[in-house]
Formats: sequence, C-alpha cells, structure tokens
Amino acid sequence: MIIPVILSGGSGTRLWPLSRKMHPKQLLPLVNDTTMLQDTITRLTGSPDIDHAMIICNDDYRFMVAEQVKETDITSNEIILEPAGRNTAPAIALAAFNAIRDGDDPVLLVLPADHVIADVDTFQSAMQTGKQQAEAGKLVTFGVVPDMPETGFGYIKARSAGKSANCYEVDQFVEKPDAETAAAYIADGNYYWNSGMFMFRASTYLDALQQHSPAIFEASQAAFNAADRDKDFIRVGKDEFEQCPSDSIDYAVMEKVDNAVVIPVDIGWSDVGSWSALHDVGDVDSEGNTLIGDVKSGLTTNSYVRANNRLVVTLGVDNMIVVDTDDALLVASRDNVQGIKDIVEQLGSEQREEVNLHTCVYRPWGHYQGIDSGPHYQVKRITVSPGAAISLQLHHHRSEHWIVVSGTARVTRGDDAFILSENESTYIPLGHKHRLENIGKIPLKLIEVQTGSYLGEDDIVRFEDIYGR
Repeated sequence: MIIPVILSGGSGTRLWPLSRKMHPKQLLPLVNDTTMLQDTITRLTGSPDIDHAMIICNDDYRFMVAEQVKETDITSNEIILEPAGRNTAPAIALAAFNAIRDGDDPVLLVLPADHVIADVDTFQSAMQTGKQQAEAGKLVTFGVVPDMPETGFGYIKARSAGKSANCYEVDQFVEKPDAETAAAYIADGNYYWNSGMFMFRASTYLDALQQHSPAIFEASQAAFNAADRDKDFIRVGKDEFEQCPSDSIDYAVMEKVDNAVVIPVDIGWSDVGSWSALHDVGDVDSEGNTLIGDVKSGLTTNSYVRANNRLVVTLGVDNMIVVDTDDALLVASRDNVQGIKDIVEQLGSEQREEVNLHTCVYRPWGHYQGIDSGPHYQVKRITVSPGAAISLQLHHHRSEHWIVVSGTARVTRGDDAFILSENESTYIPLGHKHRLENIGKIPLKLIEVQTGSYLGEDDIVRFEDIYGR
C-alpha cells in the first residue's frame, strides 16, 4: 500500500496578491479550474496501491482543505492539523506516526500540494519505481531533470557509478547555487533539481529521524501521542508540537543517511514559485502572453495578465505581470517578481489586511464578501451552503440587517425562530443571540448590513457551533 502524504502548509507570498496568508496558493485554482491541492490528489487516481491520503495543513486552513478534498475522487482521507509551522521533517513525522499506529508499515509518498506535473503517466511510473526502492529499505527522493541552470532550486548530486533500476545513490544535496555554479551542474550531468518529493516506509523514515534528529523525533512523537480526533481532523498536541525544532527533511534526515537514492524524472514539473513560473506553465499564446479573465491586450508581448473581476486592458507593454483582484493590483516586470516577497513583508509590518485575506473570506458554512464599508457601517454579501449554519452568537458592538436574495433561511433571534425566503428581511439588534441556517437545497444568499461602533470579526461571542470553533 502507498499512502500519499500531501504537505499543504505555507503561504506562497511570491504569488501575492492572489495568494494570501489565510488563502495560500495551494488552495487556489492557478493553472486550471481546480485548485493545486485538488490537482495533486487527482494525479494519484488510477493507482491500485492508493485508496486514501493524509493531508497535513495549518489549523487555519482546515475547513477549506476538507471541502476541497471532498470534491476529489480520493474521498477517504485524514487531515492532520499543525498548530504551528515547524517545516517538513516534523510534519512528515506526524504522518509516519499516524501510519504505523495500528501496526501497519505502509510506504509513504510525500508530495507538496503546490506543484505542477504535466506528464502524469511518467510520474506514476516513477512512483512505482520508488515503491520498489522504498520496500527495499531505501529513502527515495525524486530529482527533476534540469533543462536550464536554475538558481532558485536546490540540487541533488547522483553517484554515476551507483545506478540500479532507474535509481542512483545520492552523493550529496547542495544549496541553491549562483549562476556560474548552476551552469557547471548542468554541464556535469549528474545533478538534478530537488523536487521536494520523497518516498519511504514509515518506519524507515522514523528510524532515520530518531538516529539523526532525535529532538524532532521525540517532540513529534509526543505531539502525536497527545492528538485528538475531531470529525475529519487529527489535532496534535499544541504544546508538545510547539517545542519541536523546525527543520526540513533534507537537513534533518536525507543529507545524513547512507541509504538515500534519487530517481531522475522528466515530468513537466514546476513548483510555481513566482508569477514568471506561472506564466511559463500557462496557456501561452502566439505573442508569448498568458491572459486569464476579461483581458483585452494590444501590442502586448511576453506578459502574464490576470483579471479576476473586471476588465483589464494592456497596451504596448512587454515582459509584464499584471494581476488584478478586488482589493489589490500588482504591476511588475517579470524580471523583478522575486521582490514581491519583500513588498508583502512591508505590507505585513504596516498591518495591512490585504496580506491576510481576500475580500471574499471562506468559512466552514460558506463564504462572505465585503461590498462596501465606512465609518460605523459595513455591507457584506453572504453565501451559506445547503445544510450549513453559522454559530449561535451575539455581538457587543454592532447590529445587523439581513436581506435574503435567494434560498430559504431559518433564523434564530433571541427566543424566536422563523423562516425567511427570497425578498424578505430581518433585523438583529445589538446584544441579541442569533443564528442563520440554510434549510434549503440551494445556496442561501443574502445581503448583510452591519452598523455599530466596532465592526471587527473578533466581536463574536459563540454559544454553539457545529464546526467546533
């Protein structure tokens, strides 16, 4: 059996303003109509060795991850929640402890959730080779055959004399090189891009981790032993996990063992680490442009232009990145997109909300989108999924008006409960307990007008919540 372990942490700040802290790139549809997490799961379908997966994510993403996973063909999954980011070595350890908890010792296939793989057939073939090596006690990594001297990736050097069954023994892992060194790696022919994908038996990884990074092993084990199961989620011990050292699997294990092998793969791989990389994997037209959404371009070449909600027009530009969202517009040269991370850090230091959230915010019951705001008022468009409900709650500083646009709602307001249908409305006074439920079979859509002295999302006192918040 192979159990995929899909790492769905990280914020992807280099793809701001589309990727935000609370809605990162792996949960976005960047290259097609499905999200990158869903694409990662979908490319595993058809393998007879896989019937479920483990997804590891930040606690803040849990409901979005759960909903997206349910829309894929692999429906039996476990979602492990990290209470804090501690890099890949501890995250994989949590998955390994979970895999062996019932006495099994499956092969784990570790995959980042935010990569593009164009040649799925070749990837699945390499996966079978990796399974054979893992069952033989090897720690397997997949090295991407490089097509250029890339300075943004780490490299894996293979021992040319150590080839067996489409694998090479690993000679060394090397850091991101400068341009001259990268060119020398390409000329050498024994270097591959480090893809961040791995394969091994759960016990093989844990044995190596215990030997070479015992502090990570012990803290991860303690955190898993303190775990609680909550519906779709495995919540590991917060205090125990926060004591865990932060380290990557490369540093903690792979660079230190003598049983690591690399499988070279040529699979149309990209880590989509920048807008330039996203341009390259997109549907490039005859002018060298990737145009998404309502875009009109004239005399525009070699550019990536994305319009999410309104018409965007470009004229007489070359080598540009233009990304338009509800609350932010990015205009950058493709040669300078790596600097976006610095801009995001600056915005974060200024406590700009555009770093954290889109105007459309997802919740376990649906989503809401800000339409307008000003002193002492705010207007939102709210969508509640069929069968879903907001928590029973009250606000100390605001009152709310609800107008149903479509669907059927059951409203709790104080001691009263009543039904609202299309074109009907109600008023929730400040300090009154209230709840909104979608009792219909279509999404419930309404407009909410908030008025009061303070309109922050932290002015919520919850009394009952079916989602355990």
